[in-house]
Amino acid sequence: MPGKSAAEKILAAIRAVPRGQIAGYGEIARRAGLPGRARMVARILADNDDPKLPWHRVLRSDGRIAFPPDDRQFAEQAQRLRAEGVIVENGRVRGQRAAATLDEVLWKP
Repeated sequence: MPGKSAAEKILAAIRAVPRGQIAGYGEIARRAGLPGRARMVARILADNDDPKLPWHRVLRSDGRIAFPPDDRQFAEQAQRLRAEGVIVENGRVRGQRAAATLDEVLWKP
């Protein structure tokens, strides 16, 4: 994604996460060509105002929702994930995890 800003690369990587799947903040950063910039991903998501951005597909690397359980966005993220067929129990996605690397996604058995 040459010529694009870091924010544009991160937003494009978020938009590329398929429906019903998840990615960790670090994985989004790697996919955007910005390894080690997971906090930048979180900051960009916090400032997002695009209602079509699938922000709900981005979780912690251990599959947990990053919002506190009593936060309105926690409930919204869990509901959006469930609407896509993702199993969410106690704020954690079950049955899949955020991929560690793009190679893992492409070459897993």
